[in-house]
Amino acid sequence: MSVLNKKTVEDLDVAGKRVLVRCDFNVPLDNGVITSDKRIVSSLPTIEYLVKNNAKVILCSHLGRPVAGEFDPQFSLAPVAKRLSELLGKEVKMAADVVGESARALANTLQEGDVMLLENVRFEKGETKNNEELSKQFAALADLYVNDAFGSAHRAHSSTTGVTAYLPSACGYLIQKEISFMGSALENPRRPLAAILGGAKVSDKIGVIENLIDKVDTLIIGGGMAYTFMAAMGYHIGTSICENDKIELAKSMMEKAKAKGVKFLLPVDNKVGKAYAADTENMIVDSKDMPDGWMGLDIGPETQKLFADALVGAGTVIWNGPMGVSEWENFAAGTIAVATAVANSGAVSIIGGGDSAAAVKKLGFADKMSHISTGGGASLEFLEGKELPGIAAINEK
Repeated sequence: MSVLNKKTVEDLDVAGKRVLVRCDFNVPLDNGVITSDKRIVSSLPTIEYLVKNNAKVILCSHLGRPVAGEFDPQFSLAPVAKRLSELLGKEVKMAADVVGESARALANTLQEGDVMLLENVRFEKGETKNNEELSKQFAALADLYVNDAFGSAHRAHSSTTGVTAYLPSACGYLIQKEISFMGSALENPRRPLAAILGGAKVSDKIGVIENLIDKVDTLIIGGGMAYTFMAAMGYHIGTSICENDKIELAKSMMEKAKAKGVKFLLPVDNKVGKAYAADTENMIVDSKDMPDGWMGLDIGPETQKLFADALVGAGTVIWNGPMGVSEWENFAAGTIAVATAVANSGAVSIIGGGDSAAAVKKLGFADKMSHISTGGGASLEFLEGKELPGIAAINEK
């Protein structure tokens, strides 16, 4: 999927127009306090461009998973309006509803360069159902529509796709950035191209693996999903997580990689625990000698070195998913080692949201990565080669 043929915010004549912008303000909150404003900061280039070009800016987003159709103060976007006001250096007016009286009244009184924010779009029952009536109500607030919510681009909702049927539409800067980084990594990468996939289940990443085997030079598998591949190789894996119904598929993927000359790496040693617990008894074992009653919870030191060495000289690295139960200190070393290796690789590095992004930020490596995706689910679907409805719906140039 390319955005090259999609209209961008710069293709719209925005002066004096009301522009509805779908952002991704799904930020982490702790008792109403935003604990990371990265997603808000990521939306600033598009908002600032519109303000500078005299648009009347109407922002909207979801936050969390409130009960559809019900107002719930803990999911209110009010803290986002406050933080946005600080970042923009101007007041962001907050509507008391989504498409109701308050939103309409505010939208009608906007002056050029003004910014307002609608309440959480998921307070509307029809949002996630892509309800036609709600899409029309969104469209009635504005003259133009800009989608800049990459994190929601894989969902066909009223505020991401439905509204495009009724307003001229374009992509914002964040979506352009996401697609150009990931698109070029898949279609025209600096080689060698290495992909590192982790996380618990093979089933979550089947499409990604199948798509990447055709494109990469090196494929590295860690995390819980590695044990299904080890089982496919006939290794004894103790009580490690394993999707038995995916063993044949794992075999065929390894055969396909071999046939295509793709270097396919699995852990050669593991940090195993007696139980699935942060403080469980643990030890390092060879992948071929995992004892009964133990489960793999992280990659071992030899594997850390193997994976790091495989990234030396890489032109492009894509990383999605942790190498172990990285939220537990005892089993975070593998993920830390991979993050360090990616940061030091000198390659174009693309981190696919979720746990990998969290690990990179926590370690202070964010500025060493070329691109950290703002959307976990959307970036996964993009890496699978799927069409993202929120981008597909945007007008062509």
